[in-house]
Amino acid sequence: MSGQKAPFIALDFSRKAESEALASITAFEAELSARRTVREFSTEPVPVALIEHAIRIAASAPSGANQQPWRFVVVRDPDLKRQIREAAEAEEKRNYTERFPEEWLRALEPFGTDWNKPFLEDAPCLIVVFRIDYGVTATGEKIKHYYVSESVGIATGFLLAALHKAGLATLTHTPNPMAFLSRILNRPSNERPFLLIPVGYPAASARVPNIAKKPLEDVMVLL
Repeated sequence: MSGQKAPFIALDFSRKAESEALASITAFEAELSARRTVREFSTEPVPVALIEHAIRIAASAPSGANQQPWRFVVVRDPDLKRQIREAAEAEEKRNYTERFPEEWLRALEPFGTDWNKPFLEDAPCLIVVFRIDYGVTATGEKIKHYYVSESVGIATGFLLAALHKAGLATLTHTPNPMAFLSRILNRPSNERPFLLIPVGYPAASARVPNIAKKPLEDVMVLL
């Protein structure tokens, strides 16, 4: 398709009446506002169909030149989860004891986090989001990808919303540096780890910090 004009089709769009639109988005806001980051997971298995639906929704996100520069690696194997936990904790221990500046440690202190990451084994499913920095043709030629971070970030937002809609709890985890994920999951060199998302049902005893989001007037400018 390179250099060729893509075929166009009629837009499938149904406009809602204002009252219907307001009711719909108000309900969606209430539902999504209940989403919380969870660090205590039940080991109860998650139906694969829920994960597949959520990833299909994520993969429907817009992307630069429709290149869809993402890969979602779903990890359920206990041995792989154990390897990921061990590698992540090794990096996180160095972060908390050597790498993180005092300012960042103070910012994290109210949340009680440390280098121990049991959720990486407790959660029945880990979704590792990879960004595909460039494509590769059948003959080995590189295809430049555009707006990769922006595209993968949007898709990840879709994914988190979809998983919440499915009644699942999630955590966005970035055990920087994350190169160990490429090694453990045997990903090619054009794919780089973007985010690690434990997914499952919250443990019966799960607790979350009592936090609040900024009010609308602090995050929106209406001109």
